[in-house]
Amino acid sequence: MTTYLKNMSTTQKIIVLRFSAMGDVAMVASVLQEFRAQNPAVELIMVSRPAFKPFFEHIPNLLFHPIQPKTIHKGISGLYQLYQELRRYKPDAIADLHDNLRSRAISTFFRLTGTKIKRIDKGRAEKKALTRGVNKVFKPLKRTVERYADVFRRLGFSIKLSHRINKSAQALPEKAKALFSDQTTKKIGISPFAQHIYKVYSFEKMEVVIALLSQSGYELFIFGGGKSEQDIAEKWAKTYQNTYNLIGNFNLTEELAIISNLDLMLSMDSSGMHMASLVGIPVISIWGPTHPYAGFLGYGQLENDCIQIDHPARPNSIYGNKPCLCGVENCMDLIKPETIVNKIKEKLNG
Repeated sequence: MTTYLKNMSTTQKIIVLRFSAMGDVAMVASVLQEFRAQNPAVELIMVSRPAFKPFFEHIPNLLFHPIQPKTIHKGISGLYQLYQELRRYKPDAIADLHDNLRSRAISTFFRLTGTKIKRIDKGRAEKKALTRGVNKVFKPLKRTVERYADVFRRLGFSIKLSHRINKSAQALPEKAKALFSDQTTKKIGISPFAQHIYKVYSFEKMEVVIALLSQSGYELFIFGGGKSEQDIAEKWAKTYQNTYNLIGNFNLTEELAIISNLDLMLSMDSSGMHMASLVGIPVISIWGPTHPYAGFLGYGQLENDCIQIDHPARPNSIYGNKPCLCGVENCMDLIKPETIVNKIKEKLNG
């Protein structure tokens, strides 16, 4: 390790740990894009779930190593096996961007061999103060992407985040090319679902949004979700002109390529926002019990593009796994579909 500390000019290898959730891993990819541009000689080994590999495919000098927490890497013995796999890379340092039981166990194994470890500071106390009902401290906290970058800074590397999206359209999948044949219409992605139901704008009102956007001549592409969400999206696609369901029809790599060719994404506070950020697409986002002040706004996105209501009870949740506490009516239900549509038109025409 003395070589690592004394001679930063030699090629370094950093193992990066972040296993979930989808949006958080996408944010890591946004940070690593900038880190690689500023530290081109550093080799990165990204450890995450296999499904998230597409987020990192366009980052040079990065190797993706999958964690299989439900099978071969299950339990302490499985994590030790993962450690044995990772130690073969002979890393100079570990960047723990997760700070959960699994990442701490792996870090501990490496620490016993003298490998330098730095771990994310999640700011748990500040977040608790932001979301509590009594004596709430309502102020913007450090963005999560900066918390990720801080880990690399504490490892001795220089990284300055631009907080700007950088659009770079990828080649469309062959079966999606027909959907983009009309170059004269604006194309809007809609990611109306989320892991936690409390972060989802009501389907009835979202359908009004889709109807109004369809009537205005935009082409709409619905992303994200499983079988039940796919059924909802199919219904919308059959009902409204120029509306297409992508759920179940494309893999994640293909979805990212399609998103990179959009003009705008409409999303909840969810992974759809972070996927759009990763490929440089502006996002209009809808917020309920969560709030951008907690630090999870998409990388390079603007707070002015967040649609939310002002209420002293907001936010009451960091991750959206708690219901709104705004009273009789849910804070999201107070947002009118017309407000969202007008914001989208303003953004596209501005």
